[in-house]
Amino acid sequence: MNAILSPETDLLARLEALLFVAPGAVSAPQLAAVLDISIGEVQQALVELEEDYKRNPLIRGVRLQRHMGRVQLTSAPEAAPWIERFLGLEATSRLSRAGLEALAIIAYQQPVTRPQVDAIRGVNSDGVMKSLLSKGLIQEVGRAEAPGRPILYSTTPEFLQYFGLNSLEELPPLVIEEAGQEQIQEGPAILKD
Repeated sequence: MNAILSPETDLLARLEALLFVAPGAVSAPQLAAVLDISIGEVQQALVELEEDYKRNPLIRGVRLQRHMGRVQLTSAPEAAPWIERFLGLEATSRLSRAGLEALAIIAYQQPVTRPQVDAIRGVNSDGVMKSLLSKGLIQEVGRAEAPGRPILYSTTPEFLQYFGLNSLEELPPLVIEEAGQEQIQEGPAILKD
């Protein structure tokens, strides 16, 4: 006889089970509707689950990843060598310097257009943007209200996985050098999970 999670089953266990079977990132309202609880209760449970994973990083092979108001379970970055071997994957491809530059601009300025990336880098970024799109590290998220309505780009959950981040808040502070002086910004102001 199969045991079924009853309503008395711990909320964290039910939440973890839903995240485990979800095909991708899900929102707190989706989880609240399935669990028949408030969004606030789901958000509090997600915080508790995330803290549990952080308390036991050496014995837990998964992490809770947050991106653009959605959450999902991902494998721990430390487990990458065994996962790659198990799945028969080749070594992770490396990003070029141009790719890293463009990706950093997008991560800190998102949503951003290709012309904005070009302006910051000082060179055309067409090829780099196509490469980042094909790797699934960036995505199109709309169009800017500007002449020509250029495409807006942002990072993806795969970006977080590639760099071993749980959320965009874990990006290091942005350091900008202007006329020999360093200015530190606290991170992406527009990024809210």
